[in-house]
Amino acid sequence: MFYRENGQFKTSYRSDQQILPITQDRWAIAAILLVAFAVVPLLASDYLFRAILIPFLILSLAALGVNILVGYCGQISLGSGAFMAVGAYGAYNFFIRIPNMPLVPALILGGLCATAFGILFGLPSLRVKGLYLAVATLAAQFFSDWMFLRIKWFTADSPSGSVSVSNLQVLGLPIDSALSKYWFCLCILVVIALLAKNLVRSAIGREWMAIRDMDVAAAVIGIRPMYAKLSAFAVSSFIIGVAGGLWGFVYLGAWEPAAFSVDQSFRLLFMVIIGGLGSIMGSFFGAAFIAVLPIALSQLLPALAGMVGIHISTAGVSHAELMIFGGLIVWFLIVEPHGLAKLWAVGKQKLRLWPFPH
Repeated sequence: MFYRENGQFKTSYRSDQQILPITQDRWAIAAILLVAFAVVPLLASDYLFRAILIPFLILSLAALGVNILVGYCGQISLGSGAFMAVGAYGAYNFFIRIPNMPLVPALILGGLCATAFGILFGLPSLRVKGLYLAVATLAAQFFSDWMFLRIKWFTADSPSGSVSVSNLQVLGLPIDSALSKYWFCLCILVVIALLAKNLVRSAIGREWMAIRDMDVAAAVIGIRPMYAKLSAFAVSSFIIGVAGGLWGFVYLGAWEPAAFSVDQSFRLLFMVIIGGLGSIMGSFFGAAFIAVLPIALSQLLPALAGMVGIHISTAGVSHAELMIFGGLIVWFLIVEPHGLAKLWAVGKQKLRLWPFPH
């Protein structure tokens, strides 16, 4: 009844090609952005910013990059942690080696370093695919771990590979408080998500999806597999590299190569699978599920146990959290293997028909 496009006529090609053709969707996104930029800073505590919101925004950005490669182009990658590491250390080197280097250009240059690294390890996708490609991209993870531990130039001669940054500023404004870091990450996420949404709707986005669905047929109709696959690796690696720079500069402040281990690669891949492959919205759903749910469980389990008179230790809470979290992942994949984004799309479709029979 209240979520229908009836009567919303399109009188030009430009209006027909809008990202959000339904007025209700535009109002909903505007409301979400208003809440994110204005309401959340008024209500959230410093702990909420540092422990939940900032990691969620950065992981959403990284999951967005992984989704472009895995979800839209169909190229399985287990090197996302390596691309984050290259973006973080690349931005770090530009930041400390060039006098008065601004933060945003440093992050962009770090993303370009990750782009070159991603294209290099994306070359095997021209010959192999599936699990073989996953193993090939996993080599990027091991190579980056070795590179940042053994080549001291990348870490400014740090013996352990650990580095740190301080005195972050954007246009003369310090990025030191939790609120300023939240706003900075949110602005970057909104800009890149908008660009990514437009990109997957463009000609190159359709080429990615054609390669994903059937690469032989795509080549027959004139799509160049080399260009499509390597461009997907380039765009994906750039976004993941920027997310890695934010993870190191804004969230951690000081980090070492272990901060971008293979566990981070699997974590990002799980986000995309749970959130929904080939969906920009699914990247946010997956990041919320993976990043927020464990913290929520760690807070709720002791409270629920206390309500029923059961004392549970910290180790017991940790074990129960892992069991519940793993069980929920399996349950979601069984109920909806296409991810949470599919449930969201089904819900919107039902709203279009409500209150009539489905």
